[in-house]
Amino acid sequence: MTNVAFDTADLANHLIDLQIKLAYLENTVDTLNDVIAKQDRELKDLQDQLKLIYKFLEKEHDEGIAPFDLLADKPPHY
Repeated sequence: MTNVAFDTADLANHLIDLQIKLAYLENTVDTLNDVIAKQDRELKDLQDQLKLIYKFLEKEHDEGIAPFDLLADKPPHY
């Protein structure tokens, strides 16, 4: 009978250990989920900023900067 009692106590201890490990894993998953959600928001913000930069550069390019022509834009002292 002592073997059965010992086995039950041993199983109870293993069950408690598993529950503790599960609690830590759940906490880790929740923490990682928060980090991923934050990084997703930051990535979307950076993508929006990049789109604005591209629009600005396209606008500047469309307005055009006249190319430098060495013969036409010769300084007066030559």
